[in-house]
Amino acid sequence: MNKTVIQKPHIPENLQTADFHETAAQDEVISMHLFEDCTICGEDIERLCVEKTIFRNVVFIDVSFRHIELTDVIFEKCDLSNVDFSGAVVHRTSVKQSKMVGMNAAESTLRNVSFEECHGHFSSFSYSNMRQVRFDRCTLVQSEYSNMALQQTHFDACELEGASFFGTSLQNMDLSTCRFEQLHVSLDKLKGCKIAPEHAIAFARTLGAVIV
Repeated sequence: MNKTVIQKPHIPENLQTADFHETAAQDEVISMHLFEDCTICGEDIERLCVEKTIFRNVVFIDVSFRHIELTDVIFEKCDLSNVDFSGAVVHRTSVKQSKMVGMNAAESTLRNVSFEECHGHFSSFSYSNMRQVRFDRCTLVQSEYSNMALQQTHFDACELEGASFFGTSLQNMDLSTCRFEQLHVSLDKLKGCKIAPEHAIAFARTLGAVIV
């Protein structure tokens, strides 16, 4: 079992409930707020800073937050589908039981970030840099992790069918608890990757072997 400790978000108690649209229009930095049971729609804000904040049961529709900076933030039971987080800088952030279908977090930097019981079909983290990041019991079918730098990043009991790791080193990566029959990888980046016996067929196919 890996011993990497993911630092949790540092969030004070008794956050102030707020309206996101009004807050974003007034403040350059969104800090110490609770956004709950609401919809955030049509926002296109570049380089937004959010800190010590909780989003709970929030639906994001047609939202672009390119180069957002998130520090000490929790997303709980949110719908982040198709949100553009490309170029994000994310520290001590937790995403729990949320939908991330088609979410774009390419070219991002993530430190001490956890994803727990999330649905991330077709999500993209390609060209990102991850350190101390955990995906725990997530469904990540056909998700993208190509050309990334991964350090102390863990996929625990995740569904990775059809996920792409092209150009990404899987050295010391433990995928033995994950589920997949097909994984897209670069052959020269596989050394040191830990897999379960049932994954051998998938990797044999990657090597060009014909299974009969």
